[in-house]
Amino acid sequence: MTRLYREESRRVLATLIRLLGDFDLAEEALHEAFRAAMEQWPSQGVPANPRAWLVSAGRFKAIDQLRRQARFQALDEVPEPIAEGEQVWDGELLEDDRLRLVFTCCHPALAADAQVALTLREVCDLTTEEIARAFLATPSTIAQRIVRAKNKIRDARIPYEVPGRAELGERLEAVLRVIYLVFNEGYFASSGEVLTRQQLSAEAIRLGRLLHELLPEAEVQGLLALMLLGESRRAARTADDGLPVLLEDQDRSLWDRTLIEEGEALVMAAFQSGSIGPYCLQAAIAAVHAEADSVASTDWEQIVGLYAVLLNAAPSPVIELNRAVALAMWRGPQVGLQQIDAILARGELADYHLAHAARADLCRRLGRNDEAREAYQRALQLSQQGADRQFLERRLAELSDA
Repeated sequence: MTRLYREESRRVLATLIRLLGDFDLAEEALHEAFRAAMEQWPSQGVPANPRAWLVSAGRFKAIDQLRRQARFQALDEVPEPIAEGEQVWDGELLEDDRLRLVFTCCHPALAADAQVALTLREVCDLTTEEIARAFLATPSTIAQRIVRAKNKIRDARIPYEVPGRAELGERLEAVLRVIYLVFNEGYFASSGEVLTRQQLSAEAIRLGRLLHELLPEAEVQGLLALMLLGESRRAARTADDGLPVLLEDQDRSLWDRTLIEEGEALVMAAFQSGSIGPYCLQAAIAAVHAEADSVASTDWEQIVGLYAVLLNAAPSPVIELNRAVALAMWRGPQVGLQQIDAILARGELADYHLAHAARADLCRRLGRNDEAREAYQRALQLSQQGADRQFLERRLAELSDA
């Protein structure tokens, strides 16, 4: 039963939400259905279609509860639960329900933090406490976000549906953004003492796989590839003491070749589709890194070129910063430093600690230790990440020793 719950509960919940039109009622119905299964299946046997049985049982329990509470005036209009064996719950419809749930949780009418919390709770089945720990918030704060999101869906009558082709691009962008935000928080935590939160990265990849399975668009392939290629380096990204290990110092034998091969295949498939977006381009950059045996043998010229295309497709000072770092690896630290100084002079990344950390590293390489020390100190002031702060403090100590 534990395995069945793990594999089927989110599918059953997605269908119950569509049928009942209420998140909380559907969750209660889900648990009632599994409780009934635990009571009846040992004596009656497991039905031929467990998922359809659970949906029907949950729906029946919910309708019965609504009748008792007299919450609906026209209950006769609500259809009776579907009996096992009726060919109504076909697989395609059930999979569509999961896709509907993802798009509903990531609806642009919801606040960004509410989209993340609701997605992790309803689609990924993380508890409120687990989400709170991951984002260093209190369970009550996360619970309030989820409640507000559900109320917004109800009060604004947000449709429980996959958007039509005309709206798909805009709505899909919101879904991809939420998934990538979850992954990034797991890949490099924005605050706290640990550098990574593997559970969040794993959930984001699971969401990406689900979305790719249900909607194999090029940008979905690109995002999934980007996450897989990033995750492939997890074992090499932190030292035994939990501090970050820079790309140039990572033991590449620890990189997961299975994930790299899967990611590279997705990048190729996305590029062959001819519809290339920002996630595909970022995945292509990650693939160039994955192909190289070392930093020295990396095709930095190609990476700089890909960043130029990415900047044209999705202008961003952070992408410009990443291009500057790649340019430093290709053309030398002085060239990269000039680019970073130009970005900082505009004030766009003045409070972004990684920009100052990158500047510090290039100054260090050029022997401009006073400037490096000043930039490391500024990065340290801005960073809220425990392991990252320790790394910066170590760099400062090394400069003092030098």
